[in-house]
Amino acid sequence: LAPLMATLAVIGVLYGAFVAMVQKDIKKLVAYSSVAHLGFVMLGLFAFNVQGIEGGILQMVNHGISTGALFLLVGIIYERRHTRLISEYGGLSKVLPLYAACFMIITLSSIGLPGLNGFVGEFLILVGAFQTMKALTVVATSGVIFAAVYLLWMFQRVMFGQVTNEKNRRLPDMNAREVAYMLPLIVFVFWIGVYPQTFLRKMDASVTALVARIEAKRHAALSESPPGETLIARYFDVGK
Repeated sequence: LAPLMATLAVIGVLYGAFVAMVQKDIKKLVAYSSVAHLGFVMLGLFAFNVQGIEGGILQMVNHGISTGALFLLVGIIYERRHTRLISEYGGLSKVLPLYAACFMIITLSSIGLPGLNGFVGEFLILVGAFQTMKALTVVATSGVIFAAVYLLWMFQRVMFGQVTNEKNRRLPDMNAREVAYMLPLIVFVFWIGVYPQTFLRKMDASVTALVARIEAKRHAALSESPPGETLIARYFDVGK
């Protein structure tokens, strides 16, 4: 079951990445990047070792923080311009410096820049998965590269360059309410990235016990099978 689920996870990573790369709508791009991130989560969980499972759990938390923050940031600019098309923007860093700074931090965390939350989860997942599924892990690693491509492309198109659309010249920057709900998310981005042990320590005992139980059941099932009989044959009574 694990190889099948890991294969589906890698397909999810690549599918999400490829579809995200052709999006013209910021919100849709973020949504498909979310598909790729959850593919990484599945890959870690089905590695069935401590690093993979802890990385998968932590990456679920990271996904909620980073992707949730990206959706909030998209909502902030949509509230001002009522469009999510990338082509409608450009040069926003000159008009909305605080918004651009927040967008940059969250984008880099979603890419998995070292020192930010996304790196820790992805690194643990890849380390854990490589121990059991080397080829699939190598393929999944390309998803990290693709994520950097489409997210940085989107950020560059929206934030840099000249302000060519007159409707963007007088947009108000983030207000106190928007800063208030974005600041805690940014704090968690740096907290998990710099000191992940705060969160990993709380799951160590449970994950270690879970992996031990999985290994015990696997060894018991193998020892009970007659020589030459596979687990699939045993469960489906093949040959009886």
